Amino acid sequence: MSQNYSSTKLFYKYYLNWIHLYKDDEVRKVTLDKYYLTYRKLRELAPNLHMNELDRQRYQKLLNDYAITHERQTTLDFHHHLKAALVDALDMGDLKHDPTRRAIIKGRNPKLKKAKFLNLYELRQLLSHLNLGPDINWDWFILLIAKTGLRFAEALALTPSDFNYEKQSVRVNKSWNYKEKIGSFQPTKNEASNRYVTVDWQLMSQFRTLLSGIEEKRTIFVSPNKRVFNSIINQLLEKYCIDLGMQVISIHGLRHTHASLLLYEGVSIASVARRLGHANTTTTQETYLHIIEELQNKDNDKILHHLSQL
Repeated sequence: MSQNYSSTKLFYKYYLNWIHLYKDDEVRKVTLDKYYLTYRKLRELAPNLHMNELDRQRYQKLLNDYAITHERQTTLDFHHHLKAALVDALDMGDLKHDPTRRAIIKGRNPKLKKAKFLNLYELRQLLSHLNLGPDINWDWFILLIAKTGLRFAEALALTPSDFNYEKQSVRVNKSWNYKEKIGSFQPTKNEASNRYVTVDWQLMSQFRTLLSGIEEKRTIFVSPNKRVFNSIINQLLEKYCIDLGMQVISIHGLRHTHASLLLYEGVSIASVARRLGHANTTTTQETYLHIIEELQNKDNDKILHHLSQL
């Protein structure tokens, strides 16, 4: 039952206590770090704001102050983190009214983004440029992500036991915590990220030879005692793109490339979402909206052509 009082505690202290209660030891470290980053910004922007002083105007001012130095999407994330705690506070009676209601999200104009994906011709050029020798290297890593769409941390966590040569699939049931000095296995991003990704017979044949003699449970690309940074692979990928005279993309851009090309080939959004390990198709639709809209326009042309033949 909700209590009939409102809290007089400082907002940033209330938020910190909420993190301790609901997020510590419950979410992945990378996610937890984001909550603590929000806490530090809250303490910086509103050190004297008490819970019982929170109303729509004060909350909007807090968001506006944050938005001065952040892009709109980052401001939206900040808002979502705070709102989660404030919804609980409202349920508990620690707030009388919802200060987040009808909040306006502002922010700086986004910086010019790097290209997110390559077209089919560019991808073929890149893959033919890779040094795919008899030993495992980062070029094999690039090829694997280009053909599977795995996340960076998911690919790092792969072991020989994850390759099913008969079914031509790669099992994803863990990721690699590469942000720590000593890397280790960790859960995947979400439950939907636990999946099997089918691949072509050629890739499976190549990796069957590459992984021969490697322990079944040993990571293929990383060592627990040697730290790896995604910037290393991104720099290598950047060099290849420049050598080939094409737009520079990141290793995560290969994941986008993989998904984009599948959508252009007519693979359903639901299938692409499952392959990428998205929790739902909404994430896929939002990420690849421009492609989906382009495909819908092509579909409309097909529909009109069909109707004209009746």
